[in-house]
Amino acid sequence: MVRIRLRKTGMRHSQLSYRGRGCGKPRDGRFLEIVGTYNPTTDPFTIDVKEEKVFGWMKNGAVPSESVTRLFQKVD
Repeated sequence: MVRIRLRKTGMRHSQLSYRGRGCGKPRDGRFLEIVGTYNPTTDPFTIDVKEEKVFGWMKNGAVPSESVTRLFQKVD
């Protein structure tokens, strides 16, 4: 099963940001495609989602994680 998860990028604490990515079984293994970015350190937070890619993955059976689902709900 493919899941859409967040992966930490940037420096600890001060420059923390995340990438949304489609990945297979291993949590920290290879990923299939980057589908967006999320930066919680800006005020207000910045989220950039490539909607076509996310909808394409979800149409083919990908399931977003709980944290990604919450982010998608905040964007509405």
